[in-house]
Amino acid sequence: MRDEWLFPTQEVGSLRKPLWLVEGLRGQPLSPNARAELARWVPRLPVPATDGGLARAMSSGAFPRDAASLRDLGALFLLRLLERAGLDRVYDGEARRVEMYEYPIRQMEGFDFLGHVRSFDNKYYLKAASVGPVGLKAPYHVEEFRFARERATRPLKVPVTGAYTLADWSWNEFYLRRRPGWKGPRLRRAAQRDLVVSLARDALRPTLRALTRAGAELIQIDEPAGGTHPNETELLVEAFNESTRGLPGKFVMHICFSDYRSLFPALFEAKRCSQFLLEFANRITPASPELKDLEVFAEHNDGRELGVGVLDVHQDRVETPEEVETRLLSAARALGDPALVYANPDCGLRTRTLEVAWAKLRSLVEGASRARKAAT
Repeated sequence: MRDEWLFPTQEVGSLRKPLWLVEGLRGQPLSPNARAELARWVPRLPVPATDGGLARAMSSGAFPRDAASLRDLGALFLLRLLERAGLDRVYDGEARRVEMYEYPIRQMEGFDFLGHVRSFDNKYYLKAASVGPVGLKAPYHVEEFRFARERATRPLKVPVTGAYTLADWSWNEFYLRRRPGWKGPRLRRAAQRDLVVSLARDALRPTLRALTRAGAELIQIDEPAGGTHPNETELLVEAFNESTRGLPGKFVMHICFSDYRSLFPALFEAKRCSQFLLEFANRITPASPELKDLEVFAEHNDGRELGVGVLDVHQDRVETPEEVETRLLSAARALGDPALVYANPDCGLRTRTLEVAWAKLRSLVEGASRARKAAT
């Protein structure tokens, strides 16, 4: 890797949707808060002439009323935000996705939605039960990728929710019923494997295949549930391998908020995984300012890349470029090769305002530039 490409910067997942998009999709006129937010972004985010629809809407505040056009503009707005922030790898901030679980499950056969359940704080998601064999209505995320690819000026990375997480966040009724006998822990584990592997084989792999055929070269498989059951790491790995088996392209895995020592070295058996994107900044404290758990990669490193979370997505405080630089260089020393280190937030920045997300990403880009100079 050339020195100028050390510490590439990338997003991880979702951004908060702008108020004009949220209110427009609800059929509401722009509120004073939405107009104020828009006014802050017009000078900060100049858009090229080719983005005529977005440029006119941002300058006048007159957005289209139909949902499809609004979602197009939302995706373009967040794509340009990430590009203007200076990231090396971008997407559309998941502007079209209401939530990372419900949308993919709605593209599948064999599930019934039963109601909302609490995920954390005051956040809820609509949970489904597996009631029949997993089937795929049609590969998903393909059209949103094509939209982004036609407009992006930087390389794209497509995030896709992984099979293990989709299974973990669902009730497993069908595959459990198919297993005769007492529904104890052993049988439940076997039934859960049935659901995970079916999702990977019959839903994820066809979708990933369609994305690669559409031109996607880098796909991020999101497994937020992967860190919650360390005793199931082998199943997580099996899901990843089954989802990506026989497909071209580069695949990376994102797991957030876990004790990584409980996952490795088993996670290295995800053979098609070129990079692990993991959270580190969330655990930094004034009393313990160093990145924790990097030593596990020094012990087990097999030459794969590490996306190092150097931005805490749970607080508004903006990390300084100097802090980002220090964290990236620390990771480079741990892995023994700066070319293996990518720079990213811990997770998606959806919980922060767009202004805070912008400031954090700008600091990420400047800090990576500083680290690049220090390492060469």
